[in-house]
Amino acid sequence: MAENRIDKFRKERERLNELVLKYSGTNVKRFVNLDWQAYQDGVLPARLKELMGLVTSLVLRCDDCIMYHLIRCREESVTDSELEETLAIGLMVGGSITIPHLRRIWKVWDEMKRGE
Repeated sequence: MAENRIDKFRKERERLNELVLKYSGTNVKRFVNLDWQAYQDGVLPARLKELMGLVTSLVLRCDDCIMYHLIRCREESVTDSELEETLAIGLMVGGSITIPHLRRIWKVWDEMKRGE
């Protein structure tokens, strides 16, 4: 079976993260660890943090970040309605320039739901 977009993204992200860490010093490694820790359950649950990460990534228009947080939202069992409300906030904050990203988000979300 052909590898899907999500699997390709995960593999490439993992490969590139390993490369970054191979050449990075303490400061970058600390930042990567801090980033990982920030999204763990705390007072706010991880699923809410992933939605926050997604909306922030949408506003900043970072395709890799959007993809990562969208995958994590799916893993955290975010519903269609929760995703829609979150993306509506991103649209309000980011404006119409985020619409192309919204299109891609819903395309990937639909693919993940169908198991592609």
